[in-house]
Amino acid sequence: MKISLFNKKKKIMDIKEEWNKLGSEYASGINEMVEFAEKNGWENWTGKEPEDKREHLTDEVIKLLKEANKKGSIEKFREDFPPAHSPLIKYFEAKGQSIEQLHFIEDEKIIFLTGTAYQKRQAYLLNNKELIELDSSIDAIGKSKRNNVFAIASNNKIVTTNGWQGNIIETFELSETKGLGINNLIPFNNGLKILLTTSEGIYILSSKEEKMIHPIPDTEDSKWTSYIDMENATISNDNKFIVVGDQCADHRILNENGDQIGEIGPQSSYPHFCLFSSDDKQLITNSCHFYNGMTIGVSTENIDGLKVEAYEESDNYTIIDEDMRVYVGLTTKDLYILGDAYGYIKAFNQQGECIWRHFLGSTISGITISDDEKTLWVGSCTGMVHKLKLGKGLRDNHTIGNGNHYEDFRLILWKDEPKLIW
Repeated sequence: MKISLFNKKKKIMDIKEEWNKLGSEYASGINEMVEFAEKNGWENWTGKEPEDKREHLTDEVIKLLKEANKKGSIEKFREDFPPAHSPLIKYFEAKGQSIEQLHFIEDEKIIFLTGTAYQKRQAYLLNNKELIELDSSIDAIGKSKRNNVFAIASNNKIVTTNGWQGNIIETFELSETKGLGINNLIPFNNGLKILLTTSEGIYILSSKEEKMIHPIPDTEDSKWTSYIDMENATISNDNKFIVVGDQCADHRILNENGDQIGEIGPQSSYPHFCLFSSDDKQLITNSCHFYNGMTIGVSTENIDGLKVEAYEESDNYTIIDEDMRVYVGLTTKDLYILGDAYGYIKAFNQQGECIWRHFLGSTISGITISDDEKTLWVGSCTGMVHKLKLGKGLRDNHTIGNGNHYEDFRLILWKDEPKLIW
């Protein structure tokens, strides 16, 4: 018995030593390569791309992770085995799911959904490390840009409330949009209207109507449908402007009633994402090509009548980024924090300077931040939620990026598996 226990402990120590040695070497190599390329250009990098060679250890590490969760020794496990992405890819492919529509509530508390608009979703409340499963009928959750108004879609209606589970402001009974998979919903700051984004069209919902504002109907095409790909929309923080776009249409700038007042053509291939700065003085739009893309920023000072031509250099915009296919993003007081197809989150200022970058892995599918802008939660298609303390300092030497952020933990919600904290 003693020999068997000794052998088990030795095996764990050997795995730990190899995991940490290979993990730190890989992270160091990637950080060195990316830093060089940012300064000198990728075309000048002549070294080999580092490889993470820990896949053979993964099954044992996951087994130990599950044991640590059962025993309540998560902190010790995290210290011994800093988390990784590449070695776990086979798990993500088999069990991963999209983590979407993250919204901050208060303190250490957020809400989010698992699953895409085309799948049966499950809503959760995460209070620090405590996970609470919410009503299974919830299809989508949204939050206003200001005033802390929440919107919950369930049973073919949307209810807006003053704060999370606060007093009801308005109830929207869905008819035209009934049964549509909701990609995104943003309640207006007063809770009396909703910006609803679906693959069957983008709508403004009010107590009077469900008004489709995108795409524009082609009255001369008898086969025209409202179906769109890469549908995306946002609203300014003061709710005066709405921006809509899709794969086959430029980003259109609308007033609060849904009437077009401007247009921004893509500088990469397909319009994919849009967002206003926190002070509403700038609007950024992202267009993508495969896993890459380009993000530009335009001043909103003369937004009424603004026209930016596609694929043309212009003084009308500032280049924010030339690499990312942006899926999600948010604004802080001074920065945009954007998540991309490669698993990076990056922070930019309005002049297009990348302030920091931090790698998590796989497509970033959800993001939210605390009101004091010190804690960031990020969801991805790995089936994970990452909780980051911004600027707190690195927790280990396995971190890829230059953001100096501390990962408090990552919550793992894999299909047909119990919840895990790493």
